[in-house]
Formats: sequence, structure tokens, C-alpha cells
Amino acid sequence: MTFRIVHQPAANPARSPFRIVEQNTGREIEWVNRYLDILCLRRMAPLTLRGYAQALLHFLRWWESVHHTVTITPAALTESILLDYVRFQSGQQQPPAGCTINQRVAVVDRALRSLFPEAPRQIAPALQIRYWRRAPMGLGRPAPALSRIRVKEEKRTIVPLSVDEVARFWASFRTSRDLAIVGLMLLQGLRSREVLALNREDVSLTEAQIRVHGKGDKTRFLPLAPESVQLLDHYLRLERPSVATPPLFVSLKGSARGASRSALPVPLSPPYYRRQKSQSAPLPPYLCQRHGARRCQPSRPHAPDGACQHSDYPHLC
Repeated sequence: MTFRIVHQPAANPARSPFRIVEQNTGREIEWVNRYLDILCLRRMAPLTLRGYAQALLHFLRWWESVHHTVTITPAALTESILLDYVRFQSGQQQPPAGCTINQRVAVVDRALRSLFPEAPRQIAPALQIRYWRRAPMGLGRPAPALSRIRVKEEKRTIVPLSVDEVARFWASFRTSRDLAIVGLMLLQGLRSREVLALNREDVSLTEAQIRVHGKGDKTRFLPLAPESVQLLDHYLRLERPSVATPPLFVSLKGSARGASRSALPVPLSPPYYRRQKSQSAPLPPYLCQRHGARRCQPSRPHAPDGACQHSDYPHLC
């Protein structure tokens, strides 16, 4: 049997829009979707729900390959279920990273504890440590506790970028729009999806302020750095089409490209953003191991002798 995640928005806010179903018949996997509904009832963000669904989907495929059924009963759960699951992931041809294994195991552990509270506790002494848990509000003595099942995660060594790498990074951008996007992420600390979700009315250059719609549908107001104000002003005056479309960052697509400035633009999407990011300057060696060798190759030549191609912003090059 094969399984997949489908997106089915519903009017009921207590029902998760992400459902795990059998691909051939479309039958829903009851116990997994019941836990996703519990998470949706807790008002978790859609991206978080999708991450939980992907982790549970991976566990479901492993469970079906071992037990030849998608049904889980308390009698079928033993103390070594998660240990066997970790052993399966570590024995794959290309084993996932330690943080991925820990994330999947944590999600499955929470789901099993929530749906089957009478099931035996998962025990793997080699993958757990004992510690003292503080009493609630610091009252009383600490109690001994056992950590979750975890594997060792590799420590990343952060190497600062050199002046040459920073210059090549800024020289890889060709438009003021891309410079404004990167400036908001670097100077204001915005996430990529927060930048793409910005509307024209969210930016007030006269007050040097920006309204950001963040995770969990939370809105916050941030002051704009002078460099960000300059980049946004340059983009709005010279590059952005003068049409009344809500998105701040847009791109001309299809027949609209090369047409008049009044052509209807298309808002930037996350796939477009990731494609543009992959075509920027080469990554430093410690990031190449994480993102793969393909991302580390420059996609186009840079300016000769490290010359900056953005004469309007020499302080950024």
C-alpha cells in the first residue's frame, strides 16, 4: 500500500486540512488524522501541521512495511517500537541527519502517548539520559526523569564569511527588488515567507515602519533601517509596476514580461524565491555540506575584479 498527504481545506476549524490517505482507494488513516485534528484544535500553524503530517507519514510507511497493516492497537505497541524505528532510519542507504531522526521520533512519541495512553512507555537506555526535573513553579524537590529517545546530532561549525564572499554575494543580485528582499531579511530579521507575504500597504516609508504577518497569524510592527528604506524606495519608484495589486514584491510572467509597465504582475511564490536563492552567490564550505554541492556552484559569472554592479548602493557591496 502507498500513502500520501492531501490538502483538503474544511470549514470546520477543528478538522485538520492535511489528511493522510491511501493513494489507490482514498481511504483515510483514522488514527493519524485523529491526532492531526487534535493539533488543529490546539491552533497550530498550517506549516507546523504539514510538518507533523510528513513525520507521521514516514512512520506509517515503516509500520505498514513491518506489520502489514495500518491499524495500531495498544496490544501491538511494545517498549521498543521507537528503537526499531530509529534503527530502520539509521540503516537506510542514505541515512537522514540526526536532527531529522529526532524530530520524527519526537512527533511519533507524542502521537502514541496522546492516542494510546495505556501503551507501554518507550525505553531505550542507550539513547536516553536521566536528569532531574524541576517541580512546577520551583516548589518542592526535583524528581528523577528519563529523556526522550534521541540520537547524537552533528555540531555545525559556524565560519564567518570573508570580505570577498560578502562582496560576491551582493554582486550576484541584478535587480533592486532582489536587493530589497535580502535587505529585509538581513537588516530586519524577516523570514522568507514573511517577506513574500508583505503587501504594499504594510510598508510606510515616511514613518520608517513595516507591518509583518508572521507565524501563527501574528502581526508585529518593526522599524525600518535607513538602508532598508532606501532599497524599498528605489524598488517602488523604478522597478515595481504602477498597478494597484496588494503584493509588495511582484514579477511579470508570460506575455506580460517585456510588455508595458501597466501589465498585470504576478506575486512572488516560495518556489520562485527558492529558485532565485539557488542562483545567487556560492555558499561557504560549511553550508555546502548542508545544502548539497549543486547549490555551491555559481550559476552565472560575477563582475570582474570584484566590481560591484549596484552603483546606487556602494555601501552594500
